[in-house]
Amino acid sequence: MVRDKTPTAQETFLQMAQAAGLRGRLLVTIGILLLIRLGIFIPVPGINRLAFQQGIQDSGLGSLVGFLDFFTGRGLSTLGVFALGIIPYINASIIMQLLTAALPTLEDLQKNEGEAGRRKIAQITRYVTLGLSVLQSVGVAILVSPYALEPGPFFIVRTALALTAGSLFVMWAGELITERGVGNGASLLIFLSIVSVLPQSLGQTVELAQSGDRGVVGGVIILLLVFLAMIVGIVFVQEGSRRIPIVSARRQVGRRLYLEKSSYLPLRLNQGGVMPIIFASTVFVLPAFLANFFPGNPVLATISQSLQPGSWVYVVAYLVLILFFSYFYASIVVNPVDMSQNLKKMGASIPGIRPGKATSDYIERVLNRLTFLGAIFLGLVATIPTAVEGLTRVRTFQGLGATSLLILVGVAIDTAKQIQTYVISQRYEGMVKQ
Repeated sequence: MVRDKTPTAQETFLQMAQAAGLRGRLLVTIGILLLIRLGIFIPVPGINRLAFQQGIQDSGLGSLVGFLDFFTGRGLSTLGVFALGIIPYINASIIMQLLTAALPTLEDLQKNEGEAGRRKIAQITRYVTLGLSVLQSVGVAILVSPYALEPGPFFIVRTALALTAGSLFVMWAGELITERGVGNGASLLIFLSIVSVLPQSLGQTVELAQSGDRGVVGGVIILLLVFLAMIVGIVFVQEGSRRIPIVSARRQVGRRLYLEKSSYLPLRLNQGGVMPIIFASTVFVLPAFLANFFPGNPVLATISQSLQPGSWVYVVAYLVLILFFSYFYASIVVNPVDMSQNLKKMGASIPGIRPGKATSDYIERVLNRLTFLGAIFLGLVATIPTAVEGLTRVRTFQGLGATSLLILVGVAIDTAKQIQTYVISQRYEGMVKQ
């Protein structure tokens, strides 16, 4: 066996079954995911659920609830104790990323304080999650109060406490998966929420295909082929990167001359991952939400009507927002000036580019081109499923859109890589024991 190669599927499954450490991490991960999934169906008491679901559809808030259900595995529509799911923690993480880029104190904690600084940022993120959980729980409690069996202030307080406690438990479970399980806990919880709605969509698709209509059967086949092609494309783009060559300076230690070493600086094609689509989708939900709260405002009503999915205004605005948030998120994730300074400190440089400002300008130009290509890809992934569903008239996969596919593929790739890392570590442990 070649020790430094990527493990095969056979070796990976063998290690998952035999290696006690990896097997224990997998069992912890699976057990916590099952526990969180079961918690979705533990109801918050004192609510008429049938009246709530009917009222949501009549009020026009179905799109907002559907968007939030996307992250909670339909926990919000069922009004379980985990109705908020991982949403407050995701919001808190996004807020902390923005504040870290804006506040020098937090930036210093992240860059210069090492593990202690990261722990402080994680603790601040938990406090922000608590605050957001309380606010969002109170909002949901007020939203469902007209459908309470015993309405009143006590119902709002009781419901808000139950939802806040459920949200904090989900946050703790996600961190426990990250620490003692396999993969990123928050990402796996979102992955679970998306996967949980697949059986229903597949069942509806099969029933539709069994209707006997040749046009419908052909539409289902076309839609499945499009999804398959998109998954392949997402894998290539998620793994795609531009490798900028760098060389280290020659060094002389005593009489020995160390020649320059060549390496590369990887810049990912899609720096923001799924975040630009999430931000853009959130912006589109707000007009409909505000239009329902202020029904007499003609401006909000016009904007909400113009931004209906499928219209050309919606498509153009969606692409523009994805492009904007792609550049915005890339500027937060990658800092060309810091990269240039780090290369200079290490005595490395890009061939043909002077150190300092010239290097940072070169990295910024390359990053801008990559971000533009990545944004175009995200725009295509975001609009193609809706267009194909409209053409084929097969809307059973309406919940499985662009964001779903990106999260499913991205989380699957990251989790598989981490499992392979554990398998490789088991190899070296075996070598040391020998």
